[in-house]
Amino acid sequence: MLRPMAPWPLVMLVAPVLPVATGGGGALAWTQSPVALAGLLLTLAAILLRRAAPSALAEAGLLLAGVAAAYAVPLLLLGRGLVPGAGLWVYLAGATLLLGRVLRLLADADGAARLAGPALFGLALVLLWEILTRGLGVPAILLPPPGAILAAFATHAAELWDDFGQTVLTSVVRGYLMGCGAGFAVAILADRVPFLARGLLPLGNLASAIPVVGIAPIMVMWFGFDWQSKAAVIVVMTFFPMMINTLAGLRGAERIQLDLMRSYGAGYWRTLLLLRLPCALPFLFNGLKINSTLALIGAIVAEFFGTPVVGMGFRISTEVARMNLDVVWATIAVAALTGSALYGALALAERRVTAWHPSFRKR
Repeated sequence: MLRPMAPWPLVMLVAPVLPVATGGGGALAWTQSPVALAGLLLTLAAILLRRAAPSALAEAGLLLAGVAAAYAVPLLLLGRGLVPGAGLWVYLAGATLLLGRVLRLLADADGAARLAGPALFGLALVLLWEILTRGLGVPAILLPPPGAILAAFATHAAELWDDFGQTVLTSVVRGYLMGCGAGFAVAILADRVPFLARGLLPLGNLASAIPVVGIAPIMVMWFGFDWQSKAAVIVVMTFFPMMINTLAGLRGAERIQLDLMRSYGAGYWRTLLLLRLPCALPFLFNGLKINSTLALIGAIVAEFFGTPVVGMGFRISTEVARMNLDVVWATIAVAALTGSALYGALALAERRVTAWHPSFRKR
């Protein structure tokens, strides 16, 4: 049975027929642009030589060189003031299909090569964002290119750092610790006194349906414009997820394990510390990871309704009014990186602490 032919060679063969770019002198053929022609030949060579690669990892590296050349060509042409032509867009589409082959090869690899796949995927998205916004002439007020966002990082670095300190280090950290700590403590109390659990669980479902934009202005009115109101919003958002996950985890111990502890004469608190809390660790980390993103969202939204003249939410609302969308996107990038770092740190801690859990065992 014949294997179906990969789509990227066909796409690459169509690209040289179409103009690569347009400039002041009209449409340019591939032979009129040494940079574009060199990139195309490098990509085609990578495709032709991939069969001779001694391993899948070597094939991935060879194809990745062709993809890098394809992504570099439009950036270089845009830097010279040329407008990408149909051939260049077809070439870029073929290179993106080729990148899919690279990612599949890396997904089957081991070690650091396997981790390179997600990084390459994210980098490719950023490069495509840059190429499409600049090549298609998208107005910066609608979607600025990543280059403009990086420039805003450099220009407004001091302001972004102050916003990070106010929102994350002051509001999020305090509210997160208070909300998760209170949720954990109340869950232990509700586990000890069952009627509290029957009364609090419906309240948790009700609280999860309350929009943050509804409680944020109330908390600002109650606690003022400083970090206390943002922490209060975070506590409301993180309390019930932590409590519900803790209660679910405490009920995860098997009956035979509980019977064994009773046979040893262990009381409630000894059973809680030695058996039930260790069994509940996956649920506890699940609540902590959920709350790490909820806390950041709650603080930023609360800052829209009142804050000192600093903070991520304040910066977003102010710069949108000034039409400085590059600064807005830079602030969003800081928030996204912060949330990802918090979630990743908790996931790493979970892997270290709960390595015994079946979900982390190698099959």
